[in-house]
Amino acid sequence: MFTKKKSVLLFLLPGCMGLMVFYVVPFFGGVWYSVTDGTYKNSFVGLQNYLAIWKNQMFLLGLKNTLVLSLICAPTVWLLSFVAASLLARIKPAGALFRNSILLPYLMPSSAMLLIWLVIFDYGGPINRAIAGMGLERVLWLEGGALRVPIILLFIWKNLGFAVIIFLSALQAIPEPLYEFARLEGAGFWKQTFSITLPMVVPSAFLVIILEWINAFKIFKEVYFIGGAYPDESVYTLQNYMNNMFSKLNYQNVTTAAYSFALIVFALFGALFLTQRRLMKTLT
Repeated sequence: MFTKKKSVLLFLLPGCMGLMVFYVVPFFGGVWYSVTDGTYKNSFVGLQNYLAIWKNQMFLLGLKNTLVLSLICAPTVWLLSFVAASLLARIKPAGALFRNSILLPYLMPSSAMLLIWLVIFDYGGPINRAIAGMGLERVLWLEGGALRVPIILLFIWKNLGFAVIIFLSALQAIPEPLYEFARLEGAGFWKQTFSITLPMVVPSAFLVIILEWINAFKIFKEVYFIGGAYPDESVYTLQNYMNNMFSKLNYQNVTTAAYSFALIVFALFGALFLTQRRLMKTLT
C-alpha cells in the first residue's frame, strides 16, 4: 500500500511542479509587485498602491461595471437554465435534440460567435430591420450604452447550454418514486417542487451560480472585441483597466487591481456558501 502511494506521488510530481512554477510562484510575485513602487529599486511602499487605486476613477468605473454585468448575467443564466432543464426533463424522449442544440454555442469558438453577433446587431442587421418593420427607430446596438444589451445576450446565449446540462443531470438523478409517493399523499406541483426538487438540486444550483459568476467575470473578451480597449463607460470593465495598465507596463496597478478584485470575489463566494448552507438546513 505504501509503495502504491509513493508511485502516485511520483506521477503527481510533474503536475505539482507546473502548478508551483506557473501559479503559486507568480501569485506571490504579484503580491510583492502590488506593495512596491515600480522603480528600478522596487522599494517597499506597503498599502500605498492599494490606497491610490481605490481613488482611481477608471478602476472604480471598471469594478462597478464588472459587478453590475455579473449580477445581471449570472442570475439570469441560472434562472433560465433551471426553467429550461425542468422543461426538458418533462419531455425525455424528445429532449435529446434540444439538449444537443442548446449546448452548441458553448462549443463554438468565441471569434465565430462574435462575428455572428456583429452581423445580427449591425445597424442594417436583422434586429434593426425587425425594429424598423414595426415602425420604430433603429438602434446603434454596437455603440454607446446600448452595447450592454448585445454583450449580455451573447453571454446568456453562450453559457446557457452548459448550465442546462448540469441542472438536467441533477433533475434526472432524483428518484421518480419520490414524486409518485408525493402524488399518492396528495402533494401538488408546488409542494413537490419545494419539498423534493429544490432540496435535491441545491448543490447543483450552487455549482451553476459559481461557474456562471466566474464566467461573468471573464466577459472582457467580448467587450474588447466589440468595443475595443476603451469602450463606452457603461461597458468599461475591470479587465479593460488592467489590460490598459499592462500595456503601459504599470504592473503595480495591474496586480493591485487584481488582488483587490480577488478579495471581493472571495467575499461574494463566501456569502454564497453561507447562503447555501442555510438554505440546505431550511429545506431539509
